Amino acid sequence: MFTPLLLVVQLPVIPADQITFVLSTVSRLAAPAILILFVVHLVYFFMLWAWYRRDIRNIASALDSFTRDVRFRSVLDRNSHLCDQIEAFLADINEVLEKPDRKADRVGLSQRIHILDEKRTYLQSMGFETGYNFCRTMIEAYPIAGILGTVIAIGVVLRGEPGDNAVQLLVTRFGESIWATFAGLSAAVTLMAINSLMETSFDRLSEDRRLVRETMFRIKRVLATPSAGGESA
Repeated sequence: MFTPLLLVVQLPVIPADQITFVLSTVSRLAAPAILILFVVHLVYFFMLWAWYRRDIRNIASALDSFTRDVRFRSVLDRNSHLCDQIEAFLADINEVLEKPDRKADRVGLSQRIHILDEKRTYLQSMGFETGYNFCRTMIEAYPIAGILGTVIAIGVVLRGEPGDNAVQLLVTRFGESIWATFAGLSAAVTLMAINSLMETSFDRLSEDRRLVRETMFRIKRVLATPSAGGESA
């Protein structure tokens, strides 16, 4: 008979004073860390805004070139929003596709679709949408981080030896650590306000990308005839 060997793995014991030191350090650095992350988050939001402006200009410019020779093209004010211009360009394209008698415009669209399709500007959306989704979702982490910093500070005091000064120490440390919660909530509120200002524009860009993509596919489907001006499907 073989007697099974019991292997007991003994985990290293971390001294209580080291744990207290680490927790105290984390609590002390919670508020500064939240503020640093807030600044980084803010910078990234404005990078997304610059990305949005670049993409919306590229799409509008591509559609402007694509519909330049279309008769009865919609003319908007130069100060109108680029999203409005994109939707006007798409409306002009759909009008041409719905009217088989506009053969010259249909032939022109069929010839220029290859040039527009090479740029693929309207398909490059994954990076922007992923970055914005991450940036928007991480706003919820700031209040949690602030509360966690405060709770850790209270935990450090409760780990100490009981005595007459325990209550006074708890009040003092809580007063210091409450700034972590304040920083977390302030950062979250500020970023939520910024996100609310940008969200409509970002969502509209995603919607315009989808409309442009569908319109390009429709052009290929409707005008995919030897004459490039055949009857619509």
